[in-house]
Amino acid sequence: MTAPQTAMFQMTRRRLALWYTTVTAIVLLLFASGVYWYVRTTLVERVDDTLNHVVEIVQRSLVIEPGGALGEQVLTTMGKVAPSLQVNVEASFRDNATTTEDDHIDLEWFSPTGELLWSTLSEPLDLPVKVNPEGKTVPIDNEHVVRQVTDRIVSGNQILGYLRVSHPWFEVTKPSRQFLQDLMLGLSLMISAVATIGWLLSGIAIAPVRESYQQLKQFTADASHELRNPIAVIQTNAQVALADPEPDAAAQQQQLQVIERLTRRLGRLVDDLLFLARQEGGLAPFEATPVDVSMLLTDVIEEQAAIADHKHIQLDCEACELALIALARDQTLPHAPSPNWIVEGDADQLVRLFTNIISNSLQYTPDDGRIEIMLEAGKLQNQPTIDVTIKDNGGGIPEEALPHIFDRFYRADPSRQRSAVGGSGLGLAIAKVIVENHGGDIQIQSQSQQGTEVKIRLPLHPESLKPRTPTAVASHG
Repeated sequence: MTAPQTAMFQMTRRRLALWYTTVTAIVLLLFASGVYWYVRTTLVERVDDTLNHVVEIVQRSLVIEPGGALGEQVLTTMGKVAPSLQVNVEASFRDNATTTEDDHIDLEWFSPTGELLWSTLSEPLDLPVKVNPEGKTVPIDNEHVVRQVTDRIVSGNQILGYLRVSHPWFEVTKPSRQFLQDLMLGLSLMISAVATIGWLLSGIAIAPVRESYQQLKQFTADASHELRNPIAVIQTNAQVALADPEPDAAAQQQQLQVIERLTRRLGRLVDDLLFLARQEGGLAPFEATPVDVSMLLTDVIEEQAAIADHKHIQLDCEACELALIALARDQTLPHAPSPNWIVEGDADQLVRLFTNIISNSLQYTPDDGRIEIMLEAGKLQNQPTIDVTIKDNGGGIPEEALPHIFDRFYRADPSRQRSAVGGSGLGLAIAKVIVENHGGDIQIQSQSQQGTEVKIRLPLHPESLKPRTPTAVASHG
């Protein structure tokens, strides 16, 4: 991969990692803000509950007695005149000083006129008395802030005084600040971890893209070479034929044969590329019908028989011969293959599949060699299958080439990379696509100079479980 391409992928990876980190950081910030707000609100509510609870306890412990001169009367909250009452401050608050001091709570008692009568504070707060039973944060000076609850104490309809309970505000701010610091530290660590993980995940995510890009680049280069080479030869032969003012019939015939042969090669290449493109794009219709594999193989073998005879290669398929005999006798022979070899698939694609595999075997099997085709029952993911094994005794495939044999334009034999008999390098790629279309599996085992074995597994059609009859066999002539 060139430096600009590497830089492009690195930039894409950085962008992916940055977006992942940014989105995650925003979510974490929102979550942390919500947690902080909830914790702080809970602390404030607990302080207010404590202050209100103290007010209730103090109010229940007040010692109320008649007060003032004999017969003195005061104005009640209802605007009426009633006998005067007062709170015995010493009797009421003597037991509260120690308790409130331990709890960091200060008490102040004011007369009905707002005069401070009793306090646990060393220095009285210079704050006006205002009733606020819900709780209020009050700044004392630049350094001290308290949370206060002020309640009016009434007996009957008479105002006895005002009770103000104060709690240091740092009891809320200190743990809130510490929690915020811990939260920010944890958030920073989490964002750093997310950034690292995002960088790793973006590398993992972009790896298939990089691989696909490399494959596409290699595919484009190979396809361009495959097309450019025959086109250049065709152009050269055509130019030579046109440049000769007195063409020789024999030479011209030879040139036309070269052009015709290369044109057919180009046609096959374009057809293969179009087939792969349609299959991957889902554009080609898949017409599934019951197909008898043994009969279909018989047709393929007949088509390849001329090439096999020319190279004196023995092409054997015992199961196909038995199926033909059974069909001819209109009955199932005792030694005929069982069950019937019927699959649900596209007959044209299956013909192409087996033609590619058998023609490859014929191409790489030396003269006087042997190719054996076997059919047997098998299983794939607990489903009954027909296993078609095509085994030859040719030169085999090097072990290092086996992982790449289904790659497009790949050839295990570099000496045949651009030869006329080498094909386009798409045969096995097409075979794999066809097998996958039928829900099957294809495996190749081979060793150099020891032959190659191709095993194709195709799911059996329910029709295969029935006895063989003439109507159950599809024709593929």
